[in-house]
Formats: sequence, structure tokens, C-alpha cells
Amino acid sequence: MRTIAEIVQADLCIGCGLCEALTGRRVSMALTTAGSLRPMPVDGFTDTEEGIAVSACPGVVSEARPFDAPRSDPVWGRYRSLAMAWAGDPDVRYRSSTGGVLTALACHALASELVSFVLHVGPDPDRPAHSSSILSESPAEVLANAGSRYGPTAPLARLADALDRDEPFAVIAKPCDLGVIHRLSHTDPRVDRRCVLRLAMVCGGQSRFSKTAELLDRFGVTEDEVTELRYRGHGNPGPTFVRTADGATHETTYLDMWADEAGWDLETRCKLCPDALGACADIAAADVWPGGAPTGEDDGFNAMVVRSEVGASLVEDAVDAGALVVGEPLTTAHLDDVQPHQVRKKEALRDRYDGMTDAGVDPIETRGLSIDELGTRFTGDRSAERAGTARRMRGLDALGDPVAVDGIIPSTPR
Repeated sequence: MRTIAEIVQADLCIGCGLCEALTGRRVSMALTTAGSLRPMPVDGFTDTEEGIAVSACPGVVSEARPFDAPRSDPVWGRYRSLAMAWAGDPDVRYRSSTGGVLTALACHALASELVSFVLHVGPDPDRPAHSSSILSESPAEVLANAGSRYGPTAPLARLADALDRDEPFAVIAKPCDLGVIHRLSHTDPRVDRRCVLRLAMVCGGQSRFSKTAELLDRFGVTEDEVTELRYRGHGNPGPTFVRTADGATHETTYLDMWADEAGWDLETRCKLCPDALGACADIAAADVWPGGAPTGEDDGFNAMVVRSEVGASLVEDAVDAGALVVGEPLTTAHLDDVQPHQVRKKEALRDRYDGMTDAGVDPIETRGLSIDELGTRFTGDRSAERAGTARRMRGLDALGDPVAVDGIIPSTPR
């Protein structure tokens, strides 16, 4: 695939927002009728812009950063340390997702002047059921936007704004978004000079907006009535919570929200993701529920994967300042136990990529992610993985409406 239109048509776009950033918003992210963010118009690029966008697009390539780290695992990649961790401030720990590690580290990076601002996402102030890209300049602003956003997000829509400021900044984003930033560093030397801290949440996939719409329908709430929507936080995992303009509140448990995996409505790219574990992050944070799902509420704990020297230095400084608490060390075997779905998906990808080829779609090119090695470990039904992926890529098993360039709902200007 050599054009953004081809990537979008193959439903391998994740809606990261890079296209918007590269074109000065001449191409903007818009919500399709299928509930996904896509760049529109898909033919609105100069040749140079499109070449850069395609070379960094996670629908085309996924590449691990070459960290000088002493340990390596085929699933978890290169790392310096693995440990339990949580925010030192009880309020940060309570309000953030899981143990608040990423929020605590971003807040400390600002307070210690390691960075001038943080590029991340939060609720769209005009449409709280949706998300928008945000530049936070204070710990209070970071905390105000803490919490996982499970619907479609375009965190990189403001990447050009961040780079143009000529100040050191941090990013909190999905692993695929950080992969885009790493790939962009090959063509834009400002990236490594200015994006000095990259933090990732280990990702279970991005749902289309249809998942949020289904939740609102269950509550009998229209999107226009929503003044607050919180997917997680205020506990671990905390309730999925909605407040409406009349002051009414509605909530459901995390397990009830995600009980039916068939209804998660994940993006196609997520089912084919070779890096959900933050191979380009200085630090990645993961849930640590045995077997992969919570059995109730707890105080909030993260598994913290420290990959880089920058990340290790930040953790040490944050612990000394009381912003972070580091608990017992972990092993990759423990991480496999608390993230079993991630292990299985990485092992199945080789066969899924063969299924893409069978359907006439270029597989995602992977570099440094051990996909071929892990494919030899897969013990599931290889033919089913391959055939199922081929059917999906031909559109026979597509979730939601087919992606198209018409029928779009314009996104709210940021």
C-alpha cells in the first residue's frame, strides 16, 4: 500500500491523527458512520506529505525502538526492569486508570521540568463522549484528563503543534501511536530532540464509537446529553460512569462493560497489532489482573516495564520525590499470566498475516518484534486464524459499516 486511500480502504487505519498534523489540518480526522476516525479527504495530500505519512503509518509498518537494554523477551521486547508500581499520591492513584503510574510520571516530569508539556488525550470539552488531543502544561491539567479513553482517539492530531513549540515534551499514548512517532523520527530530526519522554499503556485495542453509543443506549442517554463520560478510574478498575446535563448519573462495572468480547467492536488494525506492549515507549504500564480480568476493586497497581535509560532515570527521581512507589520485581512469566490475550495474539499474528496475503492485502511490516519466532510457538488452530483473517480482510466479517470516503460525520475542531 502506497497511499493513505489504500490504507483506509483496507481498514488498516487506526485514526492516530498523523495525517492531520502533517497537513496543517487540511486533511482532518472525521468520524465515519462505522464509528472510526479516518483522515478526510483521503486524497488531500501533497506527494511529500503522503510519502511521510505512509512511511510512518501503523497500518503499513511497526518497528521497535532499538533500546540499549540488558534484557529481552520475544513477547515483551527489550527492557531494563519489570516491577509493580503505583502513584505515590493517593488521589492520583484513585482517579487514574489502574495504579496511576503514567499519570504520576507525567506529572513528575512536568514538576521536575524534564518536560514543558505533555501531549495526550482527554474528553473533548464540547463533546465529552468523544476524545481530543490535548497539550497539558501542568500536573493539574494532566490529572484532569487522566483515565483510559476506549473510543476512537487521534492523539497525534496536535503533534505538529507540539514539535513547533521547540520545547521538550512528553507523550502518553497507545503503543501504535508511539510507533508512529518513532517512525517519524527517521524523517523529522525534531522528533528525538523534542519528544524526550514516551509513555504507553499496554493496549487491549481501540473500540469504535459504536461501543460507546451502545453504552449510552443502554442507559437511555443521548450523546448530546452527556457532560461527563469516564471509562475507568475512581478505583481500580472503577466503574464506567456517565453524567448528563440534568445531573443524573449512570454507571456499570468494568466487567459488565466488557463481558461480551464479540461486542467490543475493535478496529481491524487492533486485531492485527504486532505491538500492543509499547516497544517504542521509555516506560509502558499494564494491568496486572491474574488471568487478564479483574475479580473486584482494589487500590490500583500497574506492571511497569522500563525500557530506556531516560525511563529508568525518571522512575528513580519520581520515587525519591514520593511521586511513585515501586513494589516487588516481576518476571516476563508473570506478565504473560496477567496479559495472556496479548501473548496469544502475538503468537497468532504470523498466521493472521498469511491470511491478509491470501486476501490480497499487504501484511503489516514488522521490525524487531519477533513475529516469525513467536509464530512457531502458536498452539491454536492455524488454519482458522488464517482463513478467518482472510474473510475479514475481504469484508465478509467486517464489524460495522464498510469504511468509505462518504457518509462521514465531521469531527469537532480542536
